[in-house]
Amino acid sequence: MAPARGLARRHDDDDVIVGVEVRDHAIHTIAAEHDGSIVARDDRPITHGAFQAAMRAVATEHITAFGIAVRTSVVPALTEFASAAAVEAGCEPRFFTAGAAVAAAEHWRGAGRRAQHVIAIVADDRVEAGIVIDGRVFHGAHGRAGAAGWLALNPVERDDYRRLGCLQAEVASAGIVRRLMWRVKAGDASQAVALAGGNIDAVTARHVFDAARTGDAVARGVVRDTVRYIGMAIANLATVIDPQVIVLSGLIADASDLLLAPVRAEALRHLPPAIATTLEIATSTLGEDAAALGAARAAMLAS
Repeated sequence: MAPARGLARRHDDDDVIVGVEVRDHAIHTIAAEHDGSIVARDDRPITHGAFQAAMRAVATEHITAFGIAVRTSVVPALTEFASAAAVEAGCEPRFFTAGAAVAAAEHWRGAGRRAQHVIAIVADDRVEAGIVIDGRVFHGAHGRAGAAGWLALNPVERDDYRRLGCLQAEVASAGIVRRLMWRVKAGDASQAVALAGGNIDAVTARHVFDAARTGDAVARGVVRDTVRYIGMAIANLATVIDPQVIVLSGLIADASDLLLAPVRAEALRHLPPAIATTLEIATSTLGEDAAALGAARAAMLAS
């Protein structure tokens, strides 16, 4: 993957903050001014020296905060790579969960910017959440707050629940595909397979959603189940935290035309009236920059 910059590199002397989202095999890096305005972007594979190269590509010499959003535990090699880049830039790297980073970004510049208590739920290949209380990210005692993929929403015992967590097993992209495959292998036909070129192994969550938009009964059934799980997750988080806004990100936002209204209705159905009448449920407005921007923001506040 070659570097792709959405904006030109800066050449002035303004201070910037830098955020990195670590994805499965690549990093997405942004530089932003202290008001959150993004001034440069970079995408590249994770290799030795990738962090240094990304920071040189997006930033001036004046980097005041460096945040890194990760979706898995921080491995020693990742820490080493990031630390080498930070030494070169003259600032300490700070690590955050992707959920916490998205929550920080949405509170700062996104759908939760008018609120002081915000939760972000991120669902794509994994599911996690981030929590902002009184305008600050809440990390928990061990930095693990927001592990929403492990919300227990189904009383059955299943191996994937024990490995991944119930919510992640059901509403991450692989879980959505798996539920459709169960129906197809049981004999039900679905347009999702045709959209994947007839290859059952190539079906993705996007194919499931596209099939649902055509009226495909099997795909629409999968969407209904997905709505139920997300709605229950929202209700559980809302009753514990009492946020003003819950922001939905990742594939939930990408399929908001199918999911947002029914998810909102499902969540409100499980909430007491006092919370249901005050809670706002919205989709992310920051797209692919959310985690990187939030990491930069959280690092700036921690500096």
